[in-house]
Amino acid sequence: MDATEKLLKELTDITGISGREDKVARYIAGKMKPLAGISYDKLGSVICEKKGRSKGPRVMIAGHMDEIGFFVKQITSEGFLKFSPVGGWWSHVILGQRVVVESKKGPVVGVVGSKAPHELTPEERGKLMQIKDMFIDVGASRTFDVKKKLGIQPGDAVVPWGPFAVMNNPKLYMAKAWDDRIGCAIFMETIKRLAKAGHPNTVFGVGTVQEEVGLRGATTSASVVEPDVGFAIDVSIAHDTPGFGTDEPQALGTGPAIVVYDGSMIPNRNLVDLAVEVAKKKKIPYHFASLERGGTDSGRIHMNKGGVPSLVIGVATRYIHSHIGVLHRGDFDNAVTLMTEIAKVLDTKTVASL
Repeated sequence: MDATEKLLKELTDITGISGREDKVARYIAGKMKPLAGISYDKLGSVICEKKGRSKGPRVMIAGHMDEIGFFVKQITSEGFLKFSPVGGWWSHVILGQRVVVESKKGPVVGVVGSKAPHELTPEERGKLMQIKDMFIDVGASRTFDVKKKLGIQPGDAVVPWGPFAVMNNPKLYMAKAWDDRIGCAIFMETIKRLAKAGHPNTVFGVGTVQEEVGLRGATTSASVVEPDVGFAIDVSIAHDTPGFGTDEPQALGTGPAIVVYDGSMIPNRNLVDLAVEVAKKKKIPYHFASLERGGTDSGRIHMNKGGVPSLVIGVATRYIHSHIGVLHRGDFDNAVTLMTEIAKVLDTKTVASL
């Protein structure tokens, strides 16, 4: 396992649903402290300030720390947990999956269950199972008091269980929380490269909180950073699995995505052109992508104060918003290279031209 695999494993294995990102923030701060000044906004977003040859322009590169998950809503009299989603879930991908409940006594493993399929009526079988009809089994039995033994209570975080693994195709990595620990890893590695290469600005790598529940940390951290130009680094949707057209460009291994439309933000056209120009000049593979529904942290960054020219750089990922995602190592490496090279040309004159 090389240094990059180790970083990605450690980042994705950490638990941190929306509102519970503190362990991720501590990890990022610990890694970045030798390279950047560390501060926080009052919601918990971590801000890594890397000073270059000039105090300005102020370049914000954001990746959100939170992952989707659940919280304990109720403990039934039998000891099963009823739960509610944190972030966007599709019911099909929840049932039968392993989860970890973060109780005051420590992590508790469980599995999402429901009424047995053999007991469903034909009408019930044809319907999408609703979250309200599911529960989490953490080992409930007549002689085992879940509340007393495990310390679980309403409000506890429930995290998908999906440890990092390298697939048999060694370029493909699977893990939970690619959305958006991959963005955090990219700004961390970008700052690491800029420390050696230099840059004509000040770069702020920001691990934002609560993106999955309303882009909240991007709002507060952008207010602190006051960027002159902003980037959200996030996953994009891979279109290379069955069900998509064969001519779709959004495939694993085709380089980072330059996102031309985001449901929360229309990117600055000049910044799009600059990213394409840099990619072509440095021979970095890339493709265009769009996100018609949903949004990214750029949706709040670009509206900070008088407005901020902004762009989303994506990494094509399969099976987002589920327990396990899959992405390509080469896309990560090329996204770091692209973001580093863009940061190196964002001097005062270039930013003013946006």
